[in-house]
Amino acid sequence: MYVVSTWMSQWGSKYLGDQNYTAIEIIRNYYGNNMYINYAEEISGVPISWPGYSLDIGSSGSKVRQIQEQLNTIGEVYTAIPSVVPDGIYGEATKEAVREFQSIFGLPESGVVDYQTWYKIQEIFVGVTRIAELN
Repeated sequence: MYVVSTWMSQWGSKYLGDQNYTAIEIIRNYYGNNMYINYAEEISGVPISWPGYSLDIGSSGSKVRQIQEQLNTIGEVYTAIPSVVPDGIYGEATKEAVREFQSIFGLPESGVVDYQTWYKIQEIFVGVTRIAELN
């Protein structure tokens, strides 16, 4: 087996590709035979980007429903976060759930889903649902 260095290199991997090595064979050449590529037919639940505006009392729609559903999921692990009805309407209950989330994760406790809060919810949601892991 051809080994260029202990770490994968651009030209070393190009050389192996020119020798008709497959992608996994190139990776294994550098990092050992216990390396594998995991495939998934479908990945769902991937967080959606910030809508470009803060969510607060009076906001409504799919972005509010998404945050409500994600807070409920996060609340299954962080039980201090109160459950909310995922109705797509940002009311007092949603504001309180957001405020508690912000308190737990060291964010300003405004109860408003601003840019910083949006992405912290996304980060924690990914962590608690483990959608970043493929089993």
